[in-house]
Amino acid sequence: MINTIKQAIIKLDNLSKSKPIKIISHFDTDGITSAAIFSKALSKWQKSFSLEIVKNLEESTVKSLPDNHILIFLDLASNSLDYLKQKNTEVFILDHHEIIQEIPNNVTLINPHLTKEEIISSAAICYLFAKELGKADREMATLAILGMIGDSLEKDILKVYNEILKDSETTIRKGLLIYPSTRPLDRTLEYSSQPFIPGVTGSFKGVLELLRDAGIQRNNGDYKSLYELTEQEMSNLVTTVALRVHSTIKQEDLVGNIYLVKFFNKLEDARELSALINACGRMGSPQVSLGLCLGNKQSKLEAEKIYVEYKQHLISGLKLIPEIEKISGNKYTIINARSNIKDTIIGTIASIISRSPVYEQGTIIIALAYNEDKIKVSARMAGKGDKNVREVLNQVVVPLGGEVGGHPNAAGCLISREKEDLFISEIRKVLDYPVQNQ
Repeated sequence: MINTIKQAIIKLDNLSKSKPIKIISHFDTDGITSAAIFSKALSKWQKSFSLEIVKNLEESTVKSLPDNHILIFLDLASNSLDYLKQKNTEVFILDHHEIIQEIPNNVTLINPHLTKEEIISSAAICYLFAKELGKADREMATLAILGMIGDSLEKDILKVYNEILKDSETTIRKGLLIYPSTRPLDRTLEYSSQPFIPGVTGSFKGVLELLRDAGIQRNNGDYKSLYELTEQEMSNLVTTVALRVHSTIKQEDLVGNIYLVKFFNKLEDARELSALINACGRMGSPQVSLGLCLGNKQSKLEAEKIYVEYKQHLISGLKLIPEIEKISGNKYTIINARSNIKDTIIGTIASIISRSPVYEQGTIIIALAYNEDKIKVSARMAGKGDKNVREVLNQVVVPLGGEVGGHPNAAGCLISREKEDLFISEIRKVLDYPVQNQ
């Protein structure tokens, strides 16, 4: 992949002498951090450019992009190659999603799936690009770590990420996987939803009882933050939480790496920052999270307000889930939220409930929410399963005239609202009779 990046740098340098650059990036954490890294790298390279953040990449969006610009896509477009081959300009894609279409001659694609290398986020690919340019810095490396967390790739740390972690000067602590780990422990536990702790989440009294049972005392009137706990205190806390969560959640699933990064000269939990960036994009303010990533203090204040509103939407959406119409069958559940839940958060809600003990491991959750004249579809695998959810969606969506993006355990697409009933009917056929559809 490094060789492809080197060739892309030379090609982009030559092309940019006669054509302006337009960057199009995705609106989630990985897309926003990718855009911030790449923007900083191009600025240091003294290249002029424009930037657009999008929710998704439809055929109409691709057609509207100018042919008199070099087009650079970040964290999307690997599944839009059939659209891009119709563009009369050079295209560069820095992405990590699976590729299911033939790569056109006008497209330079930098994607770890092509070379069967370590799967890394698009932000990490952008960081490698900046590093090959000689324009990388610690802040860019930190953004690449936030992109990694945003796409849940932190469990598979191999060579590339180990190097980026060193460059970013990230501090890693083993402990209970709740966040933020940098805030007082009582508050963190009270607002913890991943994992949901019965009798503790949402109950300050329950939090105090749990901390008492774990033998964790106040220090000068306040509780320590999670990352400040001693090894013994952390061990006691993990055991105490494990006794309270649902029996299907194993103790080893509650423990992992806590990533602490320097942000605005303050030690922050990378998971919390990743969630903050994601919230802005999902709430229609990607420019705020981009400003945050580029170090703007006013953007940080705005992002924190948006994050509070986002969490309220999430809580409301999760409360609605039990009341929403569901269709269940052979290890699948279809949740049709229609206009009851925002299309920009339906994927996050699907992810949260896929990790809940309500659904048996290997169950495919397909959640739908209206998006104007379209429907946003998000598919998630509960635990580990033997099906590829992106391929399952692909079997149904491509014949309906749409395209699917994502990964084996998490994928999504847009379909026309007029095809709602047909989509549900066809996806049920695929899921109810998997042998016939392989």
